[in-house]
Amino acid sequence: MKRVVSVSLGSSSRDHKVVVDLLGEEIEIARRGTDGDFDRALEMLGELDGKVDAIGLGGIDVYLFVRQKRYAIRDGLKLMEAVKNTPVVDGSGLKNTLEREVVRVLAEETGLLKKGVRVLMVSSVDRFGMAEALSEMGCDVTYGDLIFTAGIPYAIKTVEELEEIANRILPEIIKMPFHMIYPTGKKQESQDEDKVRKFARFYHDAEVIAGDFHLIRRFMPAEMDSQTILTNTTTWNDIDFLRQKGAGALVTTTPEYEGRSFGTNVMEAALVAMLGKQLSEITAEDYLDLLGRLKFKPRILYFKT
Repeated sequence: MKRVVSVSLGSSSRDHKVVVDLLGEEIEIARRGTDGDFDRALEMLGELDGKVDAIGLGGIDVYLFVRQKRYAIRDGLKLMEAVKNTPVVDGSGLKNTLEREVVRVLAEETGLLKKGVRVLMVSSVDRFGMAEALSEMGCDVTYGDLIFTAGIPYAIKTVEELEEIANRILPEIIKMPFHMIYPTGKKQESQDEDKVRKFARFYHDAEVIAGDFHLIRRFMPAEMDSQTILTNTTTWNDIDFLRQKGAGALVTTTPEYEGRSFGTNVMEAALVAMLGKQLSEITAEDYLDLLGRLKFKPRILYFKT
């Protein structure tokens, strides 16, 4: 049996472990949170190095892609470089393949995404592939990076403007401690009430809310109007949260295993373990081919209203 472990800066209350059968091969998939403790994450990575088949880094990005440019977050690199022997990934490779494919599937096979649908992406630079795919599909997208990260009520409306702003600000952002730009540990379980009040209109004006679940949760106002949530990394508690807020449907880009969907970093690590190649040799086509053979489809859960 192959073993895959995600080491996350997120809350340990979300830890989970399952054994799944993928194309006839049993893989143990586990998620271990460090409650925002960066040093504990480094220690855990050292303990796992060479003892598991692949490692995912959760609760943090290492690489951000803006079209052909790649930016590396300093804290993410520190974690990745602590692992010397085991393949380690952050999910960015899968975001650029699986999440584009999910947008296509939702547009072609469901009524949840179509031309003109109003979509709010709470953060887009960590999911540029999804941002591009939604735009190419003809959706009316609001990219909320400045709104929810910097507190500036400015809606970015085109991929071109998103690219321009990202290329201006990311060289400085990647140097910052990660906890300053993304909720880690217990912050993932709380809401930013100030921004919830200030920016509720952006949620209420949208038909689809897309992006990282922790960010979606952190800024979601009460009395949603049956919006669709397009995300991943959700637990049963998260589903109850969305139902209570008034969401209409949940779409997760990764499959459900025993009541929860894992993050892209976990699923990318599982694919790496199955491929058995050096990371430098794995291509986007390898991921897409394996996803096709696994028949990965987005999970769609409709809430009763």
